[in-house]
Amino acid sequence: MQINAIDAGDAASMPLGVVAMQQGRTFPWPGIALAAAACFVAGLAGTNLWLLLAIFLVWSGSLYLVTAAPPAPIAVQAKGPFTEATIGELIEHSATPLLMTDRNRVTIANKAAREVLGGHIVGQDVRVAFRHPAAIALLDRDGPGSATIHGLARRKDIWRMNRQEIDQRFAIIELIDRTAEAQISRAHTDFVANASHELRTPLASIIGYVETLREDEKVPPETQKRFLSTILNEANRLQGLVSDLMSLSRVEAEKHDEPGERVDLKPLVETSARDAAGAERLARIDFDCPQSVTVLGDPRQLEQLVRNLVDNALKYGSPDENVSVSLSETPDGNARIAVSDCGEGIPAEHLPHLTRRFYRTDPGRSRASGGTGLGLAIVKHIVERHRGRLDIASEVGQGTTITVRIPRVAQESI
Repeated sequence: MQINAIDAGDAASMPLGVVAMQQGRTFPWPGIALAAAACFVAGLAGTNLWLLLAIFLVWSGSLYLVTAAPPAPIAVQAKGPFTEATIGELIEHSATPLLMTDRNRVTIANKAAREVLGGHIVGQDVRVAFRHPAAIALLDRDGPGSATIHGLARRKDIWRMNRQEIDQRFAIIELIDRTAEAQISRAHTDFVANASHELRTPLASIIGYVETLREDEKVPPETQKRFLSTILNEANRLQGLVSDLMSLSRVEAEKHDEPGERVDLKPLVETSARDAAGAERLARIDFDCPQSVTVLGDPRQLEQLVRNLVDNALKYGSPDENVSVSLSETPDGNARIAVSDCGEGIPAEHLPHLTRRFYRTDPGRSRASGGTGLGLAIVKHIVERHRGRLDIASEVGQGTTITVRIPRVAQESI
């Protein structure tokens, strides 16, 4: 295949590669006639004949030089003809999947397109390559157009397909991946819906009890005390939820900023665990932090990470069993923080979803214990910001261990 560019005029017959333009020589008769008329009038006025002749010659000569001199030929030399090979080279490394078709047969598919659709599509009918009703409808239409295709390469992916015709034979097809945008939009919608539900539930409870107390003046003191206690609990739950939402927002806003402060984890882990337990639950914590381990981190976020893990273990672990908090250094050079409880454990099907916002394995128990469903989501984002790894291991009836690994600072660089 060779595509030739055709220019106007004489260039239409020239092959692609050299385009030459040359303007023909034209004698300036109108200007010379005007010069002759001006000299004739000046002669009638008595001007010297030799002076008039000199003026006429200079005037005519200048007109001839300015208007009749041909421009220098202009030649534009291209590097070579545009062929399938050169077009393929141009688009091969584009991050956007691109295909070129010749009468609906795929003649060129760049690397990105082959990764999405497979290398076998080259030479196939493009409708067979896509096998999607929306794509086939677009390909069967005349002229340019676009379509949205669901499940082109994977079950839940979303692609925008654009088709642009070059001429009667050739067309370019562009594929734009919209999956990430759709997932972000869906996650945002889900988050707003879940947050609204979580906020609405305690607010409805508070409003209901307050209206009862206001409208019924004969509520017994014991009932009033119980109602006020419920109102206080729901208000505290709202306060915790708003606090966690703000924390999650801050962590997500900073997740691309790699922290650079050196942090000694031993005192941080011990202090944060004690703060999470409080005086009434401190006796249930067993520490195993024999040595200092230094990492590059954000102290405030690391403290929050430990508090969330310890608070969850104390809430959902067995009240008769202690919670273990350990700090160690792994052989591959990571700091390892592990929090273990001896509770009921978590069924395996729930483990992949525990770091989702507002996800609860037992919603009733979680709300009763004051959980917001955001603790592990915050932990996950903190770990990601610190370029670490979060592992959750649990066995029903045995308990749960949550492990965080963060790259430590080498001793010689401290």
